Amino acid sequence: MQTMLPQLRIDPDRCAPPDVFQGPDSYSKYALEIGFGGGEHLAARAQQQPDTGFIGSEVFVNGVSKLVAAIAAENLTNIRIYPDDVRDLLPRLPAASIDCVYLLYPDPWPKKRHNKRRFISPDNLAELYRILKPGGGFIFASDIDDYVSWALAHMRQHGGFTWTAREADDWRQADADWPGTRYEAKAVKAGRQPTYLHFIKTV
Repeated sequence: MQTMLPQLRIDPDRCAPPDVFQGPDSYSKYALEIGFGGGEHLAARAQQQPDTGFIGSEVFVNGVSKLVAAIAAENLTNIRIYPDDVRDLLPRLPAASIDCVYLLYPDPWPKKRHNKRRFISPDNLAELYRILKPGGGFIFASDIDDYVSWALAHMRQHGGFTWTAREADDWRQADADWPGTRYEAKAVKAGRQPTYLHFIKTV
């Protein structure tokens, strides 16, 4: 953390993806994972897609330290970290600069009086829409049915995203190359069914 995080940390005042990933490597695509937890999914994606520069945000230091350890152990060069609230970063990212956004198993804030704290909201969706490139993807996963319904309702209300599911199994099954997360494994072990929603920016 002391030696690597300063090199990986994103400066919110200079966060255009090409600036974030300055160096010998060049990337044809850029992705953002919001609240990466322990970083399992993010590290796996970075290995799968070496031509993509990945930005990960996480507010909890334990999760950041796990990802930093994975980056060191696996010598991953295509990850940068924003160790703070992504809502402070989103307005500073350039428009149409990100190819894909992942929001996996966010805090569901299950009590109704706390629902307004959920990340899926009109304001945050407006920012995601702004930073995504035309045709860019937004991938949401949750094991909480109420949050899935909430997400679908807000995505429909926004109007700028198309849900790609064609049949019920499309949102019950992850992609073939899905790396999974630690929380996802716990949810399945506890008997909760994950749901995977894939949207495309279309307008």
